[in-house]
Amino acid sequence: MAEDDPPWNPSFGFAEEQAVFRGPTQNIRAQSEGWVAAHMFCPACGAARLCPLPNNSPVGDFVCEDCAEEFELKAKGGRLGPKILDGAYGAMMLRLSARNNPSLFAMSYDKAESRVTDLIVVPKHFFTPEIIEKKNPTLPKGRSNPWIGCHILIGQVPVSGRIPLVTGGAPVPKGEVLSRWQSTLFLKDTSLKARGWLLAVMTAVEAVGKAEFTIDEVYAHEATLSALYPDNNNVRPKIRQQLQVLRDRGWLEFTERRGTYRRATS
Repeated sequence: MAEDDPPWNPSFGFAEEQAVFRGPTQNIRAQSEGWVAAHMFCPACGAARLCPLPNNSPVGDFVCEDCAEEFELKAKGGRLGPKILDGAYGAMMLRLSARNNPSLFAMSYDKAESRVTDLIVVPKHFFTPEIIEKKNPTLPKGRSNPWIGCHILIGQVPVSGRIPLVTGGAPVPKGEVLSRWQSTLFLKDTSLKARGWLLAVMTAVEAVGKAEFTIDEVYAHEATLSALYPDNNNVRPKIRQQLQVLRDRGWLEFTERRGTYRRATS
């Protein structure tokens, strides 16, 4: 095996994991977590294995013993959609600014073929309040107070923050995963409030759909950004400012032509 190859085999499926719980949801959780523990490397530092956290840990499911990065795992049958069901809304909002806020593994599997079909990781520095959707209150059986859950809107995360690990059942080279993770680490040093604007402009740049683009092509997304931040009356200056930050942090490059940029990462 080449050094750059990921140390997992996506054809290793859930059928090899014993179903030991009564409910199907518990079985899938046990099987998907067993798969990650057996096959997944750390996408942050490249360590060969991730260690399961104790059951009922308040935040994550796995931790890397080398770099201390924590991860939460969400798995579902079929295709990954634009949103993922998560836990309590209040707890999620509190943990966004916590030091141990976990990164997210989002897995899809084919139960009939007993295999992982797609797996992405969203680094924790891509999480902002804007991608947390509050659900309507419910009153679960046996509770006296309403419970409010949430969805994670992964479809609103920039493509740069949805790093593929397995695509269509095929593993992505480990070196590519680590490179993509490293390319956006500058976001960790940005406050949660400032990060929202950076991610919004990154999404606008990706929406242009070209490696080289003009500032006017980013301005074409001004209406979308204005809707996200209705209290900001100077959207174009803010766009220019964020493009400058992204250039300074190496995510973009200036070209020789005035007002033209180039993506430094893909």
